[in-house]
Parts: sequence; C-alpha cells; structure tokens
Amino acid sequence: MKFNLITTDTNSKARAATLATDHGVIETPIFMPVGTVGSVKGVHQRELKNDINPDIILGNTYHLYLRPQIEILEKAGGLHKFMNWDRNILTDSGGYQVYSLSANRKIKEEGVKFRSHIDGGYHVFTPENVMEIQRNIGADIIMAFDECTPYPCDYNYAKRSMHMTHRWLDRCVNQLEKLPFKYGFSQAFFPIVQGSVYKDLRQQSAEYIANTNAVGNAIGGLSVGEPAEEMYAMTDAVCAILPEDKPRYLMGVGTPINILENIALGIDMFDCVMPTRNARNGMLFTAHGTINIRNKKWTDDFSPIDEMAITWVDTEYSKAYLRHLFSVNELLGKQIATIHNLGFYMWLVREARKRILAGDFLSWKTMMIAQMDKRL
Repeated sequence: MKFNLITTDTNSKARAATLATDHGVIETPIFMPVGTVGSVKGVHQRELKNDINPDIILGNTYHLYLRPQIEILEKAGGLHKFMNWDRNILTDSGGYQVYSLSANRKIKEEGVKFRSHIDGGYHVFTPENVMEIQRNIGADIIMAFDECTPYPCDYNYAKRSMHMTHRWLDRCVNQLEKLPFKYGFSQAFFPIVQGSVYKDLRQQSAEYIANTNAVGNAIGGLSVGEPAEEMYAMTDAVCAILPEDKPRYLMGVGTPINILENIALGIDMFDCVMPTRNARNGMLFTAHGTINIRNKKWTDDFSPIDEMAITWVDTEYSKAYLRHLFSVNELLGKQIATIHNLGFYMWLVREARKRILAGDFLSWKTMMIAQMDKRL
C-alpha cells in the first residue's frame, strides 16, 4: 500500500491524499459504505459502482466468519470474487461486535469467547485466528484485534484494556509474519488506538501504535455514546501523535457533521452504518438538513429529495413519491433512501477534498455544518 499526502489545509489539519492498493487508488478523505455480510444492505453492486461509486467498502469479520463461513469464501477465491466487487475492501477485526455482545462474551488475555447471535453456539476469537480469518477473507486492508471499551468506562478498566489491546497487537503482528498473502494480492495491516475518553491513555496508545510502524493507523472506541466534544478532543490528541505520512482511520464515525469536524482534525478515512440504517427508517441526509420522509408534510411535495441533485435519486424521484413508498412499506423506498444517503456521504467527502485542494475548506465546513444542523 502506498500513501501520498498531497496537501494539508492551511487553516485546519484537514488533508487530501491518495492511498493505493492492488485493487486501485483511494482518494481521501473517504467514506467507506458498510457491507457487513458481503453486501451493502439493499444496494445492488451495479448501483454501488455506478451511482454511489466508492473507492472502498467495508466488510465485517465477525459476520462473515459466521455466515457464509470462511471455508466458503476460500472456495470462492476470497470476498472480492464472492461478491463480484473489483475495488478495495477493508475488514474490521470483530472487536466492535464482541463489544456489542456484552451479555454473551467473556474477555480474557487469550482472547474472547462469545456466543453467536444466530444460534447461540460458542466461538473463540484470538489475535492469531482473527489474523488468519482476515487473510482468508482477503480484504485489502485488515485491522488488528482489539477490545472496544464502553462509554462511560472506568479509568482503571480503560487502562488495563488498552494495555491488553497493545499485547494483542504484538500477537497480531507476529502471526501475520507467518501467514502468506492469498489470492494474488497483498494486504495492509492497521493497528488501533484505544484508551476511552482519557487523554493520557489515548496519547500512550497513539505512541505505542505509531511505534509499530504500520502502513496505516486507526482510532477505535469512539462514537460509542460519548459527547461529540469528547470524541473531537480524543481525535485531536491522537492525530497530534500519529505519523503524518500514514493514513488515519476513525472507526464507526459518524454523522455528516462528525465527519467534517474530524476531517478538520486530520482524519482521512471513515465508516458508519448510519447512512444505510437511518435510510431504512426514513431519515434522509441532505446538504440543507435531515428529512424524516415519513412525515405528512411531504405528501404533495414533488420537489427532488435534495435540491442540489447530489445523486441520480434526487433528480429521478420526488419527496412525495418516496414518502408514498414508505407509507405502503414498499421495499423500493428503502433502497432509494439508502442510495440517496450513501450518495450524499460520498458527495460530502469528495467536496471536502475539493475544498482542501482549493484552500477554502474551513469556511465551507462552517457553512455546511450550519446548513446540515437542521431538521427540515
């Protein structure tokens, strides 16, 4: 993987760069649509390529491990071939899913024993087998196995967890050295900064992660319920330490406003289920605020979903038609809303990149946040 930092905004820490893997070039800042089980929910790969057009999507190790299972992915020749996707894929390590299974898992130094949410069967994730699983899935970028702490989190627990995440990282690195690449292309490995919302722990973790000299770095354990101001403070502290010549990935973030604020702090990569999950519930993101398309006020509004016509959906369908689809529980409504939201997220990060390159990112960001912070 090659990372090329093109420019940093003069009035903020926002960066424009490129990140090249064997499956193509990624222009940053970038948002990665979440394809949990080998599919961005409700979106055909044709629409994903032609209308949303992301350089990279995300797959989920925990879910792919359970279904379709790794043996099937190996027989298919890896996730790219299995889902007919010839662009970049990043897989998370399953650490966040383990966190979300708090009532059905036990965390020990060796790893995590958990019960499947599907059939209740017991499974074990360790740093070693998670690296092997991700090798076999075949993503272009793979993540270290970590523990994602909850919010709020006791300081001493956060400290113990952070150190265990660091020990797990060392085990991940050692295991990867034993595992050859598969499917004819290489994989990039990102460690993950932890430390909850404690600045000193975040700084310690960032220093430890930076010293591993990985080709890229991630920040985990945020967007788990903490106030946005604490998220930004932790991101700022970590970005001050992580090397400038490596990509920085903030995991699981977030709203359009969260994304712009964190771009300004030096983050390059994002993922979040929010645009797809909210779309299925009728909440749309636009350049002028959020829309609950189920509201009666849109019944006879025949204007485009977003006047800026950010994606093909906006010029092809009206608010009134989309509200009708939701009111009769037509599946097409969820698909249109999903493609709209993902299209808007992609437009947002690509416009941010243009503004960084043009030198007016900060003023544009201020204007956009004021516009988007409304309910229409």
